Amino acid sequence: MAGRLALRSAEATALRVFFRSTTASLDLRRSAGGNASASVPCGSIRTEADLPEITLPTMLFRLIFKGYYNRMHELQLYEKQLYGPMYKIRDGNVQKIALNSAELLEELMRKDDKFPCRADMTIWTEYRDMNGLGYGPITEEGEKWYKLRSVLNKRMLHPKDTVKYENVVNEVVTDFIKRICHLRKMSSTGDLVLNMSNELYRFSLEGISSILFETRIGCLEDKIPVETQNFIDAIAQMLTYIMAVSLLPKWTHNYLPFWRRYISGWDGIFRFACKLIDRKVEDIHMRLEKGQEVSGEYLSYLLSNTNMSKKDVYGSIAELLLAGVDTTSNTMMWALYLLSEDPKAQDTLYQEIMNVIKRDKIPTAEDINSMPYLKAVIKETLRMYPVVTMNARLLSENDVIIGGRFFPKKTTFIMHHYAISHDETIFPEPRVFKPERWLRDGRERPRPFGSIPFGFGVRGCVGKRIAELEMHLALARIIKLFEVKLDPKVEEVKALSRIVLVADRTVSFHFLERKNMTT
Repeated sequence: MAGRLALRSAEATALRVFFRSTTASLDLRRSAGGNASASVPCGSIRTEADLPEITLPTMLFRLIFKGYYNRMHELQLYEKQLYGPMYKIRDGNVQKIALNSAELLEELMRKDDKFPCRADMTIWTEYRDMNGLGYGPITEEGEKWYKLRSVLNKRMLHPKDTVKYENVVNEVVTDFIKRICHLRKMSSTGDLVLNMSNELYRFSLEGISSILFETRIGCLEDKIPVETQNFIDAIAQMLTYIMAVSLLPKWTHNYLPFWRRYISGWDGIFRFACKLIDRKVEDIHMRLEKGQEVSGEYLSYLLSNTNMSKKDVYGSIAELLLAGVDTTSNTMMWALYLLSEDPKAQDTLYQEIMNVIKRDKIPTAEDINSMPYLKAVIKETLRMYPVVTMNARLLSENDVIIGGRFFPKKTTFIMHHYAISHDETIFPEPRVFKPERWLRDGRERPRPFGSIPFGFGVRGCVGKRIAELEMHLALARIIKLFEVKLDPKVEEVKALSRIVLVADRTVSFHFLERKNMTT
């Protein structure tokens, strides 16, 4: 009897939510061309009670014994096939709702809170709380996050601001090209670059550091400075242990080594970042004391033109740095791999680049706008290998109806981006590399929410345009100068889940110099 009363109460609440959201549903239906799944008949609203459910033991069995621990992106496809576009994940009394379709994802995103919440970020915030450090755009929540993002967005998200970093990025790209040429000459064949993932990581870290810290840190030198190498090692260490720390209960921190090693990684990250920030603070103070104008870009702007405290600058720069490195390096590696496996697509890209970038000209941000196929290559790469395969959202302000079902506020939704971007109803032959999907040439383009690698709305990636600028400028230069071929010894490359998608083996490429081209 009590159960029936509770169910009726939930249904009654659902009806109230439905009537309150009628206007919003109509607006959504208009914006989505009449296909929004929020538009459901009043009598068909249900609760989550009859959704398929996965329990923690089942999840652990699949991760450990079925081998999905390193392939959680593939697990999304497996579970979508078993349970459909929406199901529950239960861990004791904690319940999360998994979404596997673009329609449901769009509906959730368009009903997002004013201050969207990523759900539990304790794994990141605990270290900051222990050390009195501020939160950044990834860890901060609520109105404070909104104010922080308003500050960080300036000088980074608007296209006209991004252009300001064009010369900085091109300088780093030039040094990266020089490094490729050096590595080629050092190889036994005269054209082979070993471990491209490592080289691209060094390029990406140098690029984002040049923008955020306004200084070069030596990642592209033959011998990396000791402090920079320690920083690179610290990032790798933190990312290596974050998965184990997030899965194990808190009481294991004092008994197993994972937590200590995870914390040690963060120590190294902040030690390096804080030192460069403090150096910039001293530089600004010296200039002000001499009556000189404070010039510079991002870090100078945060330190001299905002009300951010130094500890908040520490937190924000560290998080922007981490987010910027993996996005660029991994996407570039997968793009080169896909192009090397598809010579026709690589030639199409080469012809486009040669039509726009004449002779020895260095490409500009404006040039990129004249290269739609280049942009399509990056879009398709991010669809096939999204940097972040899943994300979470905690709707904390209001009850909501998603997919015709009522969910009370404080419901956590897990967005399975990999499963969505491999939906064959949106992307025919989803495992096939087809950059032309994204061209504005009269064909029907994919549903926008089928692939949102940088997120959506106010909580979208703050560094999106910087990452795109780096990838576009670098890929254009590389393909103009070299034909890229996968080293035959590498064979097929598959993706592994390491928070971000990485290659399952060391990937090496032959960079064959194109005729009549010089560096």
